[in-house]
Amino acid sequence: MNQRNYYEELAPGYLRLVMGASTLGTVIEWYDFYIFGSLATILSREFFPPGDPVAAFLNTVAIFTIGFLIRPLGAFVFGRVGDLIGRKYTFLVTLTGMGVSTALIGLLPTYAQVGLLSAFILFLLRLVQGLTLGGEYGGAITYVAEHVSDQRRGFFTGILQTSPSIGLMISLVVVLATRLGLGEQVFNEWGWRIPFLLSFLLVAISIYIRLKLQETPVFARLQAARRTSRSPWREAFLSSNIKYVLTAAVVVIGQGVVWYSGQFWALYFLQTIKKVDLVTSSLIVGTAILLASPMFIVLGALSDRIGRKPIILGGMALAALTYYPLYSLLGSVAEPGQLAL
Repeated sequence: MNQRNYYEELAPGYLRLVMGASTLGTVIEWYDFYIFGSLATILSREFFPPGDPVAAFLNTVAIFTIGFLIRPLGAFVFGRVGDLIGRKYTFLVTLTGMGVSTALIGLLPTYAQVGLLSAFILFLLRLVQGLTLGGEYGGAITYVAEHVSDQRRGFFTGILQTSPSIGLMISLVVVLATRLGLGEQVFNEWGWRIPFLLSFLLVAISIYIRLKLQETPVFARLQAARRTSRSPWREAFLSSNIKYVLTAAVVVIGQGVVWYSGQFWALYFLQTIKKVDLVTSSLIVGTAILLASPMFIVLGALSDRIGRKPIILGGMALAALTYYPLYSLLGSVAEPGQLAL
C-alpha cells in the first residue's frame, strides 16, 4: 500500500489516540521542565548557601539554562536511538526519564540538610531533564508527522506545538493553586515540593496511554524492508545533507528566541526585574498564553496551504519588529499601581 492509501485507511479513532497521547506526553514534559523555572526563586533559597540571595538565584538560573543548552545533545542522542529501536519506545524512555528526574527534585534534601550535595544533585537532575526533553519533543513531532499525510502535516504538528505553551500554563496554574491552597508560609516551607511530586502521577498516566500506541507506519515499513539508516549521523553531518541540517539549526535558534522571549522570559522579566508578585505575574502570562495558543494550530494549517517558509519568516520578522516596544510597554505598566492597565 502506498503512503497516501495508508493515511486514507488509518482509523480516525487511532489517529485521535496518536494525537492525544503525543500531545499529553509533551505537555507533561514541558510542565516538568518549566516547573523548575516557575519556582526558581524558592529553589535558589533551598539548595544554595544562605546569605547571598543574588548569587544563589544566579546559580539557579545557570542550572535552568543548562537544561536548555543540553537539549540539542538530547535530540542528537535520542534521535539516533529512535532510528535504531523505533519512535514509540524512544519517547517512552524520554518521558520516564523526565518524570522521574522532576519528581526526585520534590524529594531532594535541602542545603540545610546535606550541604552542597543538594546543589550537585539538583544540577544532575536538571541535566537529565534537558537531555530527555530534547529527545521527547523531537521524537513526538516525528511520531505525529509519520502518521499524517503531507497535505495536513502542518495542522497536526501545529496541535503538538501548543504543548510547550500549555505545559507552561499548567505549571503556573499548579503553582498558583498550591500557593493559594496552602498559604504562603506552608508553601515556602514544604508546599513547593507538591508541583514536582505531581509529576509521578502525570507521567504514569501518559505512559499508560502511550503503551497503547504502535510504531509509526513509515518506520515500520522501512524496518520491514531493512532500509533504516545504519549511520544516520554520518548521513546527516558528513554528506551533502549538512547544508539542510545547518539551515534548520539556524532557523530553530531564531524560533527559540521568539518563543522564549514571548512566553517564559516574559514571566521571568515580570517576577525578577519588575518585582511583580507570583500570583499577578502568573495570571498575566497565563492569560496571554491561553489567548495565543490556538494560533499554533491556525498557522500550522495555513502552512499546509501557503508553505512553511512564509509562516516561519513572517513570525520571526513580526517578533523582531515588536518585541522591544512590547517589553518597553510591559515594563512601564508593571510599576506598582499601574498593573490595572
